[in-house]
Amino acid sequence: MDVNKYLTVGALTRYLKMKFDSDAHLRKVYLKGEISNFKAHSTGHYYFSLKDETSKINAIMFASNARKLKFIPKDGMKVLLMGRVSVYEATGNYQIYVEDMMEDGVGNLYVAFEQLKEKLSKEGLFDPKYKKKIPKYPERIGIITAPTGAAIRDILSTIKRRYPICETILFPSLVQGDLAKDDLVKKIEMAQHYDLDVLIVGRGGGSLEDMWPFNEECVARAIFASKVPVISAVGHEVDFTISDFVSDLRAPTPTGAAEMAVPNVHDLLEQLKQYQLRMKEAMQKTLNYQKIYFDSLKTSYALKNPNVIYEPKKQDLDLALERLQTLMKHKLETAQHELSLLKQASILKNPSRLYEQAQIHLKHVIEKLEVLNPLSILGRGYTLTYQEDHMIQSVSQIKVQEHLTIRYHDGIVKTKVEEVTRKENEV
Repeated sequence: MDVNKYLTVGALTRYLKMKFDSDAHLRKVYLKGEISNFKAHSTGHYYFSLKDETSKINAIMFASNARKLKFIPKDGMKVLLMGRVSVYEATGNYQIYVEDMMEDGVGNLYVAFEQLKEKLSKEGLFDPKYKKKIPKYPERIGIITAPTGAAIRDILSTIKRRYPICETILFPSLVQGDLAKDDLVKKIEMAQHYDLDVLIVGRGGGSLEDMWPFNEECVARAIFASKVPVISAVGHEVDFTISDFVSDLRAPTPTGAAEMAVPNVHDLLEQLKQYQLRMKEAMQKTLNYQKIYFDSLKTSYALKNPNVIYEPKKQDLDLALERLQTLMKHKLETAQHELSLLKQASILKNPSRLYEQAQIHLKHVIEKLEVLNPLSILGRGYTLTYQEDHMIQSVSQIKVQEHLTIRYHDGIVKTKVEEVTRKENEV
């Protein structure tokens, strides 16, 4: 029996590996299928199987390539991947070494995501100047997410643990599927009618398709229009949605959103203790200073000799009295001098002369008034003619049959005009 014709298992495996590696068609293979038995190793490598309805192939994605992924693979996820097919000598199994991977159907979604992101960015919806400040001590927080699942449990438990005095209001909403976007918009608008300090909008992790409602334009615009500050909490830390960019604050996870929304009561208590200590130190410093100041006052010369305080004041009073007396003496002397001048005035020596001058002046004034008095003219034969209360100055003002009043110096005559003769203008 010729034993040389028998191969070892290792030799056969190396031969098959050489055949696989030398085949150009196996150096770059594109596969699609569903992930199963996924395991993320502590080294950063991903181990899993890719299967479809009829077959399965083992797959490995080394950490250098795994770090480039924009999502976290998980069992049941449909993916598109590219890699090389070879044989693992230790087990003799053939497997695919994955170099790149994306979620199935994600290509078109990524394009739509980037287009909407660029559009809203140009409109200014991501501008930091529109970001509202998250209150430091909120009293009431609104939460828009699915009513069941890890996201709402994590948010509520975190808020209760960190800041139990805060009230929470849940607005249950669809967070995936075709109807989710309209439901999210409805709940965001509904939340505006509640007296909220903060609004958390989000969901747990999932595929890009699952989280797609948070990439819808109508949801982004509803968040931007919200008067209540919005914290976006969608998926895991590596997941980014349009809602993250348009919100006032982006949280890496729903739990992170709760931590950002409320302070930690234990931190507040510690802070209060620090304030209390600093206040006591400040009060003690003030008391010590006042004690030193009081001791200095007790030993001061002024308190031991209180008259020292008043002696300068007495001197100031004496000086003020002297200035007042001097001023009053000066005023009195000035008044006496003015009185002496008045006594020597001629008007006081002969006051009748002043009376005579006044009578002469009054007579002159009366004479002037008599000359200007229109009634004095009537005494020389002149008259004044009136039509009602208006004095007639020209014949042109008189009409036949009018009643006139004629005033003489010794009486009044009322008459009626029978005829009016006007003097012709001389040419």
